[in-house]
Amino acid sequence: MATLQKIRSKGKILIAVVGLALFAFIAEEFVRSLSYTQSESRQRIGKIYSEKINVQDFNAQVDEYANVIKFTNGLSSLSDEQMSMIRDQVWQTTVNEKLIEHETDKLGLTVTDEELQEIISKGQSPMLSQTPFRTQAGGFDYNALKQFLSQYDEIMTNNEVPVETKEQYNQMFGYWKFVEKSIRKQALIEKYQNLLTNAIMSNPVAAKQNYEGRINESDILMAAIPYSTIKDSEITIEDSELKAKYNELKETFLNIQETRNFKYIDIAVKASKEDIEALDNEMNGYAQALAEGADPAKTIREAASLVSYSSMPISKHALPHDMAEALDSMSEGSQVGPYYHEHDNSVNIVRLISKVSRPDSIEVRQIGVPGATIEEMRKTADSIMVALNGGADFDTIAKKYDQPAAKNWITSAQYEGQTLDENNRMFLETLNTAAVGAYNKIELDNQGILIAQVTDRRNIIDKYNVAAIKRTRDFSKDTYGKAYNDISAFLAGNPTQEEIEANAQQAGYTVQSRENISSSEHYVANVSSTRETMRWLFNDKTKVGDVSPLYECGENDHLLVVILTGINPKGYGTWNQEDVKSRLTSEVMKDKKAALLLEKIKDAKSISDITKIEGAVSDTVKHINFTSPAFISKVGSSEPILAGAVSSAKQGDFKTGIKGNSSVFAFQVLSQNKLSTQYDEEKEKKQSIQTATRFLGSFTSELYKKADITDNRYIFY
Repeated sequence: MATLQKIRSKGKILIAVVGLALFAFIAEEFVRSLSYTQSESRQRIGKIYSEKINVQDFNAQVDEYANVIKFTNGLSSLSDEQMSMIRDQVWQTTVNEKLIEHETDKLGLTVTDEELQEIISKGQSPMLSQTPFRTQAGGFDYNALKQFLSQYDEIMTNNEVPVETKEQYNQMFGYWKFVEKSIRKQALIEKYQNLLTNAIMSNPVAAKQNYEGRINESDILMAAIPYSTIKDSEITIEDSELKAKYNELKETFLNIQETRNFKYIDIAVKASKEDIEALDNEMNGYAQALAEGADPAKTIREAASLVSYSSMPISKHALPHDMAEALDSMSEGSQVGPYYHEHDNSVNIVRLISKVSRPDSIEVRQIGVPGATIEEMRKTADSIMVALNGGADFDTIAKKYDQPAAKNWITSAQYEGQTLDENNRMFLETLNTAAVGAYNKIELDNQGILIAQVTDRRNIIDKYNVAAIKRTRDFSKDTYGKAYNDISAFLAGNPTQEEIEANAQQAGYTVQSRENISSSEHYVANVSSTRETMRWLFNDKTKVGDVSPLYECGENDHLLVVILTGINPKGYGTWNQEDVKSRLTSEVMKDKKAALLLEKIKDAKSISDITKIEGAVSDTVKHINFTSPAFISKVGSSEPILAGAVSSAKQGDFKTGIKGNSSVFAFQVLSQNKLSTQYDEEKEKKQSIQTATRFLGSFTSELYKKADITDNRYIFY
């Protein structure tokens, strides 16, 4: 009881303590929730409708597709450029799939497992013929697929199977699962497309109009006065006219994603006069050394040439284009250079040491000689050579030593341009100079002995032992440092957009502009390695008028500073937005010029009346019909409205007052005729349906507009 009384006496304090504890618990949960939300947001690479795309999930798809590319092309790795292309393809594929799924979910369209298996078993997808499971005729082999899938589980659970074999099966299995998923997705898309296509119908009226619009043709005498005959300075345009035109064309100014406008200074750092002189002096020294008989391999290595040296003769196509061209006019022992090649910004020396005739391709079979020591190998090799030269069968001897002895073609392209060690050089040199049918014993330094026979040779060409030095005319560290310090000093003294634009030209810099860059682009100002610049441009904290930091980008040869000049949000552009206003001005300008020219020709009674007007042109145009826009060569423009007007006129009619894309027109119908083709209602209906169906190709664009897509890839790559 005393304890209870003590609790009651402390009641208010306890309530406060419990209240504080409860608040702390709620606050802790709120902070934890906020932290999770922020972390999740940072991992979000995009959004399609309301579905958030996680960067890890996206990267998994990219890795899957990259593995497919490597597997199908026999590659061990992919370049940065290739990976960038793969990310673009995966993103676009993901977007298209989500757009279609959003519609098919509402319609209840699916591809069942049974439907998928039927497509695969019957080989109905073109993707199946691209898999390794093919018949000798090149078609899809379903039985080969089933055999592989049944073997897969056995292989992966068998501890006696080598790791390399398991890895190969695993790669093949991953490739197949990718194909299987792709077939299911493609089948769903085809279902949706078929649904749309089958919803399009024609009728006898449309069929008849389609037929007559095609077979009825007219020849006309045409007169045109181009809008360009009136100077822009003669036209006054009011804001009210721009706003009215904006309302008329508003749908064409819809931005499906946010874009930004910016101005920039891009400095491409180049070699200075001192850098050029230093490289020229260095190259003159190498040229003199080669001319005086210096070891070409040592000289080229010291020169850090971009073209490596091999004493084994090579064909011209293994050399850079400029060096290959130089060889055409050179004799043995002659030398050209140093010379500058502008295309790759390089200084070059070419010395032709010797020229020989060699096969471009050789067919070879070989036996690896067994033996525990090199002495044992030599004895065995000698006995094999005696047997072969005595008429023994090559395949029989190869089989005796468990060798396949298969014939293989070796082409120049397989090894030229590669750095060859002495063993490979000697092996290839021996075979390239060997007679067809002769047996060759080739002892490789510390690697064994081969018995090789050249069974065929093809395409005897000129090959060259050539010493080639190619050096890029690079800038020095001092030159780069000066360029960096100069632009840094300029920006420090001109920190605002207004100051940069006012003083850039005097300082030797050019301010350029770019509009409507989207976050899905890879480069800013066509300069590579500008990811940080892109992040700055699209950062929510970057405001119009802000000047970026100085970025070092490109191949470490560009200095870039950008100024954000405009933000074009997702949705409709405003009438006074720079690019929108420019187009509106052009359209209103055309309308007002057309009005002036139409006033000039309104009282004309014939083509000759119009041709008297300054700037008018005339021509005879034949075979105009309703279904094809008329191309008027005299004004260089396609004019659909003229085709429509001509098709509704009768022979002998004179029509004027036609406002076209490039000019105002008048015409007189000289003759009319019908093509001699028989009317086929069903055929015309099908053509009408096909014409309408072509417009369905843009349905994904319409879906895209509604999907509220966010693309944040620029943050991650």
